[in-house]
Amino acid sequence: VKELVLDNCRSDDGKVIGLSSDFENLEFLSMINVNLLSVSNLPKLNKLRKLELSDNRISGGLEVLAERTPNLTHLNLSGN
Repeated sequence: VKELVLDNCRSDDGKVIGLSSDFENLEFLSMINVNLLSVSNLPKLNKLRKLELSDNRISGGLEVLAERTPNLTHLNLSGN
């Protein structure tokens, strides 16, 4: 899987259950309006380039993205 769109799915206490490092080939991930509180539970996704996180409730803790998504080139956090 290279692209995964979870828009408008509801997270459980700010976590997306089932999203794990098993998605090692993921290049695009969209989690728009899923009620995320932080990105601290995001798995290590080495190939991820584009991450859409608009319309959530994220207020900080973005430093983990540098470690878990080292090839990230596009990040959308609008509406948080």
